[in-house]
Amino acid sequence: MGHAGMAATAVRYLRAVGAATSAPATPGPDAPPGGPGAAARPVLRAVREDERAPVDGAEFRRVLGHFASGVTIVTAPGDAAAPAPAGFACQSFASLSLDPPLVAFMVARTSTTWPRIARAGVFCVNILGADQGALCRAFAVSGADKFAGARHTPAPVSGSPLLAGVPAWIDCTVQAVHTGGDHLVVVGRVDALGTDDAAAATGPLLFHRGGFGEFRPLRD
Repeated sequence: MGHAGMAATAVRYLRAVGAATSAPATPGPDAPPGGPGAAARPVLRAVREDERAPVDGAEFRRVLGHFASGVTIVTAPGDAAAPAPAGFACQSFASLSLDPPLVAFMVARTSTTWPRIARAGVFCVNILGADQGALCRAFAVSGADKFAGARHTPAPVSGSPLLAGVPAWIDCTVQAVHTGGDHLVVVGRVDALGTDDAAAATGPLLFHRGGFGEFRPLRD
């Protein structure tokens, strides 16, 4: 991804978190009527107080915790400002489209890792196996050296950390970023992907009702 693409990704991120991305535009001869600034794009915002549903946050978490999901670690390469790679544990990940191949993950707007992924404009989704709960916990801690002791190699297209021993991985370019209340919805275009059959034999790491578990196939 070139510098122009990275800049576009950063602009989308800044709009998503409500920060100004440019000064009001001066309309040209083909600009729509409405005076100076009419061509400027509106700043996106989070949910207003009067839009909030009357649902207790703790109850929301308790009920939604009954939905079991897989667990991933989303990584990105470092840059001149922050040479160390970035990464965070992510439960909210899903495939989105087959043609073109797209995936999506959700990240809190308060995340300190997401701005670094946005600057990179690329990321790698590492899908965790049943025996990688400790690795997930390491990447869920804020402020720590998450990559300490974690073996990894560069993903083939983005150069993002591809963690050793993961059953599957998806190498992506950031395609779009959308607001979703107190989270952002990040859409990635898949550039490369693969599996490790030996690692996949352990089964997936699952998250359910606040704890880790594993998949057990039904017996006939």
